[in-house]
Amino acid sequence: MVVLQNEEKLFKVSYPKAMHGILGKFSLLIVSGDVHKKLRNIGVSFITSSKSNPEFLDCVEKMTISMMNSWKNCKEIGFYKEVKKFTLNLMVKHLLSIEPEEPLAFKILEDFLTYMKGFVSLPVYLPGTPYASAVKARARLSATVREIIKERRKEQLGLVKGDFLDAILSKENLSDEKTVSIVLDMLLAGYETTATLMALIVYFLSLYPNVLAHLKQEHNAIRKNKENGESLNWEDYQKMEFTCNVIYESLRCGNVVKFVHRVALQDVKFKGYFIPSGWKILPVLTAVHFDPSLHENPMEFNPWRWTDKATSKKVMPFGGGPRLCPGADLAKVEIAFFLHHLVLNYRWKTMADDSPLAYPYVEFRRGLLLEIEPIQAKAGKIET
Repeated sequence: MVVLQNEEKLFKVSYPKAMHGILGKFSLLIVSGDVHKKLRNIGVSFITSSKSNPEFLDCVEKMTISMMNSWKNCKEIGFYKEVKKFTLNLMVKHLLSIEPEEPLAFKILEDFLTYMKGFVSLPVYLPGTPYASAVKARARLSATVREIIKERRKEQLGLVKGDFLDAILSKENLSDEKTVSIVLDMLLAGYETTATLMALIVYFLSLYPNVLAHLKQEHNAIRKNKENGESLNWEDYQKMEFTCNVIYESLRCGNVVKFVHRVALQDVKFKGYFIPSGWKILPVLTAVHFDPSLHENPMEFNPWRWTDKATSKKVMPFGGGPRLCPGADLAKVEIAFFLHHLVLNYRWKTMADDSPLAYPYVEFRRGLLLEIEPIQAKAGKIET
């Protein structure tokens, strides 16, 4: 916590140079100082205005229902792959106004899959290596966004679509390189980390039926106060308190991001430790999240621990300090709406040999293969 809260004072971000080739030199993960502050504020401003926007909420719900309707005749689904498709389709729609059925959406998904495979690979730039493929995939993604920017300027479509790219082009004086970088950062964060968290939640719910039962109770109560087929709204989301606790606890136990890269800007003394200036620091978030001196039964998945407000001071589910995840609120809304329809419309079982792995980021042995069964009384279903 001390390291994260003292960004730009005692420590600053310091990712390996090899990652710069994949992320780009203006990525929010890499830049610091005024550049980071400006780019981050652009993202935060858009997310703050859109997270409760009825059009965005309607988009989330319609995509959720569409995906779950596609499972009607399935006995098994590869859940991790499905939610990756869901989160990326949602992001390209929200950020770039690209519909899921468009060929361009499929192309972006394919490039992102390649991109992520090389994200933490051995940084050897040789043909065919995951790292080289990731660098090339990032270049293709950049070219795709540049082409969209070019078309919008050519056709003067600013402020017509009302998406994230419009907001940047109409209000911000950014170079094309910075514009492309922040769009790709938002896509990456909204796609990979959100999908991973959704998979972890479904995995933990399968292991803890008492948590699932309480979650169903909350969502049944919300649905009972709505007309048949009525959409969810911002007020409904604000009632999903236990849902948010499940999200937080899944982040604590699942550790989507296990550590971050920092470097000491000066000599630092802390609790008897001496960190020389220039030394690399890797704050391991997992160690804090599973610390028995901070959490009772730390290895137990227990969303009720979050009813104690002190828990939020002991856990960093979305990071901390100036680099607190800018898309946290958007992700929580997406996941909450998705869970609403999932728990009211499906039962599921995980496979005995399927579990999350640190690879070093989260993967599942079998892609979180689920046996699914529709719940007959579809109280939460909205046909589209």
